[in-house]
Amino acid sequence: MTSKYKEKIGAIIIYLTLLVVALFCLVPFFFLLISSLRPGVEMIQNGISFQIDFSALNLKNYWLLVEGKDGIYPLWYINSVIITVAHTVFSLLFTSMVGYGLAIYNFKGKNLIFTIVLVVMMIPVEILILPLYKLAISIDLIDSYMGVILPFVVTPTCIFFFRQYAMSLPRELLDAGRIDGCGEFKIFFQIMMPLMLPAFGAMGILQAMSSWNSFVWPLIVLRSTDMLTLPIGLQSLITPYGNNYDLLFPGAVMSVIPIMILFIINQKAFISGLTVGGVKG
Repeated sequence: MTSKYKEKIGAIIIYLTLLVVALFCLVPFFFLLISSLRPGVEMIQNGISFQIDFSALNLKNYWLLVEGKDGIYPLWYINSVIITVAHTVFSLLFTSMVGYGLAIYNFKGKNLIFTIVLVVMMIPVEILILPLYKLAISIDLIDSYMGVILPFVVTPTCIFFFRQYAMSLPRELLDAGRIDGCGEFKIFFQIMMPLMLPAFGAMGILQAMSSWNSFVWPLIVLRSTDMLTLPIGLQSLITPYGNNYDLLFPGAVMSVIPIMILFIINQKAFISGLTVGGVKG
């Protein structure tokens, strides 16, 4: 058996294994999708079953989701989109600048700042909730978009990732930009930032997922029903007196779609950013 033939056999085994794992991971989402098309009463009576009556499947639950509960679900969706987009954009902008500065420039206290970043990475978020809540009250950020967005815009994980990625950037381009008369901000935005697109792609997906699925902090900050985000709104459908499956399952399916679209569009940059940024530096 030649080495090339062995490589082909090994590749086939790997692909088949990954296919089985992928199918196994998709089974829960498949049943979630099927359950969203079934009447909620049937879900309560029979639970999750491998016997599916396709003739009983319809889109009535999705129509009820949009029109029911005073049309509040679209508001939850819009709130989540606004918060996720704003949080992701601001987070990528600020953390990339901080990480770039720690990687490229030499200044007094640089190592101390980076050490503080590493220390903050080790602090559980739950410890920070009480002081952050008091701060949000003092500056009147309760029940607002900014109250959800601002406290976690600059995260140490993103700073660390961008710093590691920026350390692999060629310094010759930095010197060339300075020779051409470019300022530091112009060098960053027009020369270095395009080289960091894989890092932006990777962190963009991770930050968007984190913001989209965030539950504890928005639950503490947001008060009004029409200001709730999707995770909190869907949680409100689960009560001690019964779960509204007619709205819960289609709402959960719809909540997954934006992240799936984001990953499909940005998957090449995501994979490239994680591999390159994790190896170099």
